[in-house]
Amino acid sequence: MFSQSLQVLSRPSVATFEELENKGTLREALIYVLVAAVVTGLLGTGSSATGFLSSVIGTLAGFLVFTYLVYYVGQNQGGSGSLDQVAYTFALFWAPINVIFSALGFLLVITVLGILLLPLLALAALAVNVYFAYLAVQSSMNLRERGKIWLTLVAAFLGALVVSLLTAALLR
Repeated sequence: MFSQSLQVLSRPSVATFEELENKGTLREALIYVLVAAVVTGLLGTGSSATGFLSSVIGTLAGFLVFTYLVYYVGQNQGGSGSLDQVAYTFALFWAPINVIFSALGFLLVITVLGILLLPLLALAALAVNVYFAYLAVQSSMNLRERGKIWLTLVAAFLGALVVSLLTAALLR
């Protein structure tokens, strides 16, 4: 999957996602996301074992809910993709982008000036994820209308946010 992620990151387009969307399943996507969650958890500073575990569980739960909601809402918008295609295409960009931005965040935290840049890094990570998610929805759900793509992404984001908040509250 790593080489496929490099393709997606170096050639971001619907065509690139289309080329790769059938190369894996939900299972491979979850394993890839799990590895990324562990790496980002290890890059977290001052995290306890419980914090690390809840972060990994929250990441997996959030990813599952998000991709399922993209699939479900996308189907209701006339999309024709499968859950495997959605999960796999999202994992291809989500895992490496989270690792990259976590590593950058780790580097910023160890410098005094860098701490001030963390909000900008978070905004940059959000913008990059939204860009790739927009492309991935077009590919994996075969949606082309902007309104349907945005509705799918916003609904999935809100659902994943609720699950992440609930998971964090339950694992405290």
